[in-house]
Amino acid sequence: MLNKDKMADPINKSNIQVPPLGGGGGIAFSKGECLKHYNWGDDCHGWTFIDTEALSVKQELMPPDTAEQLHYHKKATQVFFILKGRATFSIDGEVTVLKPEQGIEIHPGQKHFISNNDRSDLEFILYSYPSTNNDRINLAP
Repeated sequence: MLNKDKMADPINKSNIQVPPLGGGGGIAFSKGECLKHYNWGDDCHGWTFIDTEALSVKQELMPPDTAEQLHYHKKATQVFFILKGRATFSIDGEVTVLKPEQGIEIHPGQKHFISNNDRSDLEFILYSYPSTNNDRINLAP
């Protein structure tokens, strides 16, 4: 028989130390504390969290009925991970629809674009390696 007095206590959350954003053992980030906020497309927004030559990590928001231009990257691989909404991707002419908690990888040279055909906002995390800085070739619609 177990003695309740000797059972391990559940985690006492008051003893957990959470470093403030930007402090502690690593660099924490959020939409409110990011390297850069930017606007793109038709009222779309982005927040850059990491931006090095080797890696770029961003969060982006697309309002309903928005799309980016068809393009490709010579060097960068991109990974999109959907947080909210439904994303419609066209990759080399093939259409794929993703819902929250799904992701997709796009390789260098693949012609692609993302669109939000839903009635609610689309939010996603975008990882690019190496960074897409100076590595985007836009194509005619």
